[in-house]
Amino acid sequence: MGSGRLYAAVAAGGFRRYATYRTATAAGVFTNTVFGVILVYTYLALWDVKPHLGGYDRAQAVTYVWLGQAMFSTLAIQGGGVERELMDRIRTGAIAVDLYRPADLQLWWLASDMGRAVFQLLGRGVVPFAFGALFFPLALPGDVVTWASFGVALVLAMAVSFGIRYLAALSVFWLLDGIGVGQALMVTGVFCSGLTLPLNVFPGGLGDVVRVLPWAAQLQVPADVLMGETAPLSAFAFQAAWAVVLLAAGRLVQSAATRRVVVQGG
Repeated sequence: MGSGRLYAAVAAGGFRRYATYRTATAAGVFTNTVFGVILVYTYLALWDVKPHLGGYDRAQAVTYVWLGQAMFSTLAIQGGGVERELMDRIRTGAIAVDLYRPADLQLWWLASDMGRAVFQLLGRGVVPFAFGALFFPLALPGDVVTWASFGVALVLAMAVSFGIRYLAALSVFWLLDGIGVGQALMVTGVFCSGLTLPLNVFPGGLGDVVRVLPWAAQLQVPADVLMGETAPLSAFAFQAAWAVVLLAAGRLVQSAATRRVVVQGG
């Protein structure tokens, strides 16, 4: 099997694997929809006090909420993607089996995570977003080009998300436990991605910093592409730069880690 077909099969396997969790998916759809409604009315109250906060009007603010709910699991913003399994495999020593595979370790897990992300987008993201579009006025584009640009931004966001989580997972080679790392992923993901509030709202120097961090490439940048708040090419350049940096860093850390595989307890 060629390498392209191999990783396509891994991605398809990741999709099928998450598709088996039907009850969890249904519960996730319900949870994201409920939280979306709560956040919408919270945002609307905030925008009533300060219209055009962060440069968004009310419809854009509501759109941002539903995009966040649609992309929450897609991008594993709080963690919970394939990095959890990878952390466990490193901790138990099962990673040794992965290293013997005739496949690149990073590309294997990237393909698996892409399959997971596509399922979460279709299985858990579409319904809350459709609900939001049905019951709330959204600022959605009417042209195919903008939607296509958003699709590109979303794929790049998936790559950036994986890059962050892969680096975090590799730290378990040294830490031998992923609990603290997982908690750090959750905090940074929620705060720095703009899931709670758009990064455009963050004031002063704090806003300047969070908008250039890689987490901004996950939610804020795709949202601005969809709503026409940023030029697609500059958005793609920002996301692609972070994807390359993170994946290259992951490659370097992987090389260092696999030279000293540590199995906890032996």
